[in-house]
Amino acid sequence: MSFSAVHGTLSSLKLCQTDILTGMNIVTDVAMDLAEAQDGEVNPGIKELETMIIECAKLDREINYFVDVVQQVTSEVATQPPEAMFSLSAKVKEQFAEKTARLSDAELHRHQKVVAFKDSITNSSNQANQVSTENMEEVDEDITVTQSQVNFTCPLTQVEMVNPLKNKKCNHHYDEVAILNLIKTKHSQKKKCRCPVVGCGNSDVKESDLVLDQMLRRKIQSQKRQGNRT
Repeated sequence: MSFSAVHGTLSSLKLCQTDILTGMNIVTDVAMDLAEAQDGEVNPGIKELETMIIECAKLDREINYFVDVVQQVTSEVATQPPEAMFSLSAKVKEQFAEKTARLSDAELHRHQKVVAFKDSITNSSNQANQVSTENMEEVDEDITVTQSQVNFTCPLTQVEMVNPLKNKKCNHHYDEVAILNLIKTKHSQKKKCRCPVVGCGNSDVKESDLVLDQMLRRKIQSQKRQGNRT
């Protein structure tokens, strides 16, 4: 197998990973709908969806491990004689097995989208408990006002966010792709990533501080649907 074929396979795998992450967002949306609709009792379907989210988190982590291992092993083999390619598969399998063996349940529960899932369910459940049938129309009006007041624009791209990430340290929001690319760029320059919001004192934005804000994401989608209808 040539190195170009290996890189092509990794690219396809990363596309699959993107689909997995999108699927996790959809699962969270469904779980939030169930949480908002539940009437005092916990819907068992939410627990099943949580199990699904954790399985997806495991797949996401394993793909990252596999890509890292393949890239590391191929870079080592590239400097060796051609016959070293014959041991490529065995080396990848060995190192990948070592990495996945260290993958703990605790790490999976710290996965960004698992954390977002749990936070979203808690927020949706609290909202459902506070909202009664009598004041539903009043709540709808409040939500409309709130949507008009919330800034849906990413401070980096200056366009409406698609997947808003909330910084747990300074509570600012950024679009997922934009902020992760900025963090990656700054780290490649051996620099810390400063929060792009003007006046914010957070001078070290880390990926571990960011969590997907599903509630805000749903508000953005809801406003977009309303705009399309009008």
